Amino acid sequence: MEYEAVIGLEIHVQLKAKSKVFAGTPAGFGEPPNKLIDPTVLALPGALPVLNRESVEKSMKFGLMIDAKMPKISRWSRKNYFYPDSPKNYQITQLAEEAIVGPGEVEIELPGPSRNVMGEHKKIRINHAHLEEDVGKLTHGGTTSLVDYNRAGTTLLEIVTEPDMHSAEEAVALLNALRMILNAAGLSDCDMEKGQLRCDANVSVRPAGTNELRTRTEMKNVNSLTGVRNCINFEIKRQIRAYENGEKIVQETRGWNAETGHTYSMRSKENAHDYRYFPDPDLMPVKIDDAWLARLSADLPEKPFDRQRRYMADFGLPYTITSVLIPDRALCDFFEKSVAAFPKAPQQTANLIVNEILREIAAAGTEATIADSKISPEALAGLVEAVEAGTISKQQAKEVFAEMWNSGKSAADIIKEKGLAQSSDFGELEAMISAVIADPKNADAVASFKGGNEKVINVLKGQVMKASRGKANPAKVDEIMRKLLA
Repeated sequence: MEYEAVIGLEIHVQLKAKSKVFAGTPAGFGEPPNKLIDPTVLALPGALPVLNRESVEKSMKFGLMIDAKMPKISRWSRKNYFYPDSPKNYQITQLAEEAIVGPGEVEIELPGPSRNVMGEHKKIRINHAHLEEDVGKLTHGGTTSLVDYNRAGTTLLEIVTEPDMHSAEEAVALLNALRMILNAAGLSDCDMEKGQLRCDANVSVRPAGTNELRTRTEMKNVNSLTGVRNCINFEIKRQIRAYENGEKIVQETRGWNAETGHTYSMRSKENAHDYRYFPDPDLMPVKIDDAWLARLSADLPEKPFDRQRRYMADFGLPYTITSVLIPDRALCDFFEKSVAAFPKAPQQTANLIVNEILREIAAAGTEATIADSKISPEALAGLVEAVEAGTISKQQAKEVFAEMWNSGKSAADIIKEKGLAQSSDFGELEAMISAVIADPKNADAVASFKGGNEKVINVLKGQVMKASRGKANPAKVDEIMRKLLA
């Protein structure tokens, strides 16, 4: 029997906010254990939650970015469970029907036939996204378990999809699309290594061509794209094998062991009634009106795939270049500022960013970004303009770029200091070219060119470049030489 996988994801995203969602203490990463805490985070007697407006607005911005139906009223609930990483023994969260973000959709791109070819695009429905507080982090070792509450109370947006995906590749494509949206809108850095993006995958399989939803299992807290892909693929195969052996799939929560490449049973899957949800008595509902939504909409960036299509249409950029630029909003902003300063050669500008600047950023270390570049967008535009004007060659541009990156000087200053400006003087170039053509040592090459061998002209041009010590404008050399040879 042929089987089809049915996959839904629950994605937990830490939103960027100065303080925690219901407490005034700062939110952050990398601090010593239990430093980012206060009475509210620790649920000490008398401490009451106060809602963080920034967290609410960033959640609303996400909803607007995915064209979601936004609610008029959003309410808070308590999800009760007892575990050491939750100091309250309950979590402030939201029920689906009272969530801050209603139904929407996310455009994804599936892998193409090669890295240089755009893949199929499709839409994945989002059921809702609700705002809640994150929990602490447990560290187990030997007979000891330690808890760090620095993460507890951090703003967490849980994005719940419809079961619209049918392969691990579609699930990974959705995560990539969400990362681009959240990054573009400045809502989250989505660093999976820091726990800023975590994923639970719900997987079931059914006979191909049917519409039934069979019993599903939930894989908890998969923390890498590779893990999501491998975990889902293993679970699909495990469930198919179970059905073929006449076994039943039980609804349960399963873990993922990246070392063995297997999922394993953790516990039976809880239902909503197991958590004894009830309205939080300390927090008022949030009323969302059209004026608030309009103000937030005005501050939103272009959607990533819309931006990609515009770059390809307006600037003639190839897919290979746009697929590098689009995931990074700062990189896109750098490109657009540079093109605004010199609009005549957007492809050359994009090539320098993708090939030269990103190579230097990668060499500088994992924490380096475009913000660390000593070359401003306007300075890069000056370099592109110098090449387009024929002031320097593309080969010389690499030398100038390296000096710009290290010193922060402008292209014009470096060209002047190093005497790199190419000569385009007709009389000077004609004299040098005539001498090369008249040289008896080049008689065979000249005759060969006149006999139809186009490639041999490069030998003659090379001698002109050598005579000019690389300062002759190659385009002018080619133009003049062809006229003289004719």
